Amino acid sequence: MSPDASAVPDADPAHAGAAAALLLCRAQPAAVASAAQLLRERMLLAQAGPEWSVLVPEGTPWLHGGEPVDRVLGGWAAALAVGAPWPALALWWDEDRSGYTLASGFRRTVGYEWLANGTPLGQDEAMRTFAARLGLDPVLDMQSLDALTRTDTEADARARLLGLIAVLTRAGLTLPPGLIPGRTAHSLREAARTRPDARQIEWPGRRVAVRDHFDAVAETRLAPWLQGPKARALSAAQLATGLPLALWGVRHRSAGWVAAGSLLLIHGVLGLAYDRMRTRDD
Repeated sequence: MSPDASAVPDADPAHAGAAAALLLCRAQPAAVASAAQLLRERMLLAQAGPEWSVLVPEGTPWLHGGEPVDRVLGGWAAALAVGAPWPALALWWDEDRSGYTLASGFRRTVGYEWLANGTPLGQDEAMRTFAARLGLDPVLDMQSLDALTRTDTEADARARLLGLIAVLTRAGLTLPPGLIPGRTAHSLREAARTRPDARQIEWPGRRVAVRDHFDAVAETRLAPWLQGPKARALSAAQLATGLPLALWGVRHRSAGWVAAGSLLLIHGVLGLAYDRMRTRDD
């Protein structure tokens, strides 16, 4: 059995197998909401611990567009984290595999996956990068993460994700009841809707979404990057990165990565506009 997996409630076997996912952000819901709006996807947002939030997708594009759930969620995680001072972690699963994708700023995403029977498919280095970017304990937590990369005939893919979540509980993550790997997208949505703090995220229109996002970022340590030479340099980098990323997503028919590239382009263009507006107001 994967280490520490018993610390997480077991998933309902009747709901196992279908493709579904969760998005975890190491930030308060108020900060996550403005970034999540820019994805233009309907989601439910709830608290998942003192420093964590969880997003539950209301739609299932991986079931209708022919794009696998891991690729969709990887793009969403990258889009959420690219303009934020906190990381975004996608947990996903389907009938054949389970895994995670961690995105943090402009850095390359890192991920790991397991076959349905629990066979590891990733690289050990991915786990070390995962631990470092989330600031996990380099000894205790890495021991638990290393165990998830070794063969274990008693741990299937769901048990591997439960073990991963158990490690994150030591970093303050507390998933609401029912929001655990192995459930269908429908079950996750229903569980999220019962939360008294659940908030629905949807596209409010370009002007409102952009204003809310920049207002939220202005309250973080990224505020110095919103105006002046740093802002212009950051916006130029976003434009230079966003265009090829969006084109790559189009060529590979990846809606998630198209969203990530488009969001970078939006950040770059609006960042320049915001800097110019603030400079004029000053």
